[in-house]
Amino acid sequence: MKTILLPTDFSINSMNSIDFALILFKDVACDFYLLNVHKASSFISDDMMKLSSSSTIYTTIIDAAKKSLANIISKVEMRYKNDKHHFHSIVDYDNFIDSIDQVSEKNQVDLIIMGTKGASGLQKVIFGNNTVRVMQRCKAPVLAIPDNCVFLNLSKVAFIVNNAISFNGEILKPLMDLVVLSNSKLHVLHVADENYLEQDQRKHVDFFNSSFANPIHDYIDVKTKDIYQTVHKYIENNDIKMLCMIGEKHSFLERLFNKHLVETFAFSIDVPFLVMKNN
Repeated sequence: MKTILLPTDFSINSMNSIDFALILFKDVACDFYLLNVHKASSFISDDMMKLSSSSTIYTTIIDAAKKSLANIISKVEMRYKNDKHHFHSIVDYDNFIDSIDQVSEKNQVDLIIMGTKGASGLQKVIFGNNTVRVMQRCKAPVLAIPDNCVFLNLSKVAFIVNNAISFNGEILKPLMDLVVLSNSKLHVLHVADENYLEQDQRKHVDFFNSSFANPIHDYIDVKTKDIYQTVHKYIENNDIKMLCMIGEKHSFLERLFNKHLVETFAFSIDVPFLVMKNN
């Protein structure tokens, strides 16, 4: 039984990520927790001021959110008719990150799947603020589904590594599970820059060769700081369906989310993006 957390703000983008999750895990017994989080400051409006004295903003918002979640669950149960899937709804009035962490810990969540938007207009950001914060601060692994990304398959998965991180089966279990589930071919993308020495690459090669079926190893040198363009080109040239990496402070992930660099290279992730944590 898998436990999957699906944060939603009822947007088209978040609904798309729910559909993606249900199709991806169609053959797996799952408990899906649909979570909607509110902040008090978001609901001070003229409509709220018209409430009767016996009502409160809190109860009105929570009740409305509960009904919306119940409607979503009813619709997906009718659409997919999957006896393997069980749904639970949670409405919280809290800090977004704290809420996700608490729900994840309480329910032993295996994976968070949430929608996100790519770079657009003058604001060159890879993911929406909430998704970035979840990836950076929450303990559970996160699978971000880009805007308008429709599930087809995960036939080819790329995992970015550098020599600063040591791997084991526990850390990479979300990746291993998805590779087995989708019968994916794993591409291990070894990234070398001025901080990491090439002589350590062999230990990673041995680990992946023993943990995955015939992985493909490719190597990228990013001393010229063209990481976004290089990885994006690799995804396109190799028909990669999902990008994965380990998220740690002061790591490659932090560089990936550097807003100024993203603006410079105007790079956007347009495939699902899995971030695992080295806890």
